Amino acid sequence: MRPRPLYPRRVPALELAVYALLLAVASAAIWRQPVSVLFVFVVGLALHNAVMDALYGAGVRGSTLTAITAWKEILLVVALVRVGLPALRARRFPFTWHWADSFALAFAALCVVYALVPQSALGGTAGHRAVALGLRHDVVPVGAYFLGRALRLTRDDWRRLLWTLLGTAAAVAAWGLVDVYAISISWWRTNGTVDYFHKHLGYDYNGTGGLPENFIYNVGNNEPFLRRLVSTFLSPLASGYLFVVALLATTVRRRWAVGLAVLAGAGLLWTFSRSSLVALAVGLVVLALLRRRAREAGLAVVVIAVAIGWAHLFPHFGPTGNWTQKDLRVQARLAQKGPKGPYSAVSANEPSLHEHWLALKDGVRTVVDHPQGFGLGNVGQVASRTDTTLKAGESNYTELGVELGLLGALLWIAWGLAVLVGLARARAHRLAAAFAAVLALAVQTDVIGDPWVAYCVWGLAGASLLKTCLEERLAGDPVPA
Repeated sequence: MRPRPLYPRRVPALELAVYALLLAVASAAIWRQPVSVLFVFVVGLALHNAVMDALYGAGVRGSTLTAITAWKEILLVVALVRVGLPALRARRFPFTWHWADSFALAFAALCVVYALVPQSALGGTAGHRAVALGLRHDVVPVGAYFLGRALRLTRDDWRRLLWTLLGTAAAVAAWGLVDVYAISISWWRTNGTVDYFHKHLGYDYNGTGGLPENFIYNVGNNEPFLRRLVSTFLSPLASGYLFVVALLATTVRRRWAVGLAVLAGAGLLWTFSRSSLVALAVGLVVLALLRRRAREAGLAVVVIAVAIGWAHLFPHFGPTGNWTQKDLRVQARLAQKGPKGPYSAVSANEPSLHEHWLALKDGVRTVVDHPQGFGLGNVGQVASRTDTTLKAGESNYTELGVELGLLGALLWIAWGLAVLVGLARARAHRLAAAFAAVLALAVQTDVIGDPWVAYCVWGLAGASLLKTCLEERLAGDPVPA
């Protein structure tokens, strides 16, 4: 007798038909009003992982689910075609060319060149699939950026968009807080999420029950672990990036906004992402410098103090879970490779901080030793998903340097700094602070590997650079400062 399948089977044609209908409706709305694509990305990408995980659990698998996950790339292309056709007919760019655009275009061109160069010529081992995934990973922020450059957002558009951003952050935080206290970790081990990460996405995680390691925080000594807020992103780090951007980019002046910001702030704390709190402080320092006010600098000091205090307090009252016997055997094996305790969440030898530091140091050394790069697909999450020998991980700067050589890393840095300076000159102070925070996060993690950041942050940055500061004032609809 054939065993009963763990998940119910679905007819792929039905799912694809529903998906095609929804995609057609979204595409039509974007074609009619291109600005709406930013709203779709802000909300849709916040829900993306949870929805794909749920579809996998409902029995949608293989190429059908892969096609559904491509909605974001398809809508990006639709929006780019929509804003590009009028420019092509007029034979002029829909925006005034900025020096940041030159760096972005040069970076994208280099990515394409490296995608065409044989791996054997560079010493890489990535296959065609890994190269394709690596190219998508690297050029999506460029596409989102140029889309933002071509969009014209009015004052009302900006107000609605920033309210949507803050509301999305608050909703993600609210659901995440409910999850860590009301939903057992055992449900996460058995609901299909583990198979979604392992069998569909191709990751080899060794967290509790096979979940991603950062789902929880290991306090050591086989004691009950701490639950971290993962929410709809299925990741505490990706959730934290949303909270940081929302808190920095939006102006909190109304009662509703204060409540939403408090909720997003609580979500940020419960992610237990120390790097996100540090990035929030960096953003506040940038905001203080741009506005020449001491209040934001004082808030940055408060954030650092809260981060240090929270690292000591959260382990005493945070939501907890218990290891399985299999987990304990895996943890014992992994503990032999890592730093020895005791340690606290702010200790230099804390495993997570130690691993980030080693990855950054090794990545820099690899770029120096191999300045021509190994080619696309040899680093980070792409290499992990495709069984490619990992040449570098964690930091966007070292990953891009190892992939695209020293030139690629320098172009990426120049582009980021040019955008930051452009935002400052356009007096988009809050967006400049948020962008600076993301650039700081990229030092120790792959921020553009999170689709929400790649599409939304770079799209918003591009939209903020649409015109010069003088032209914005004359138009009467400046980017919110």
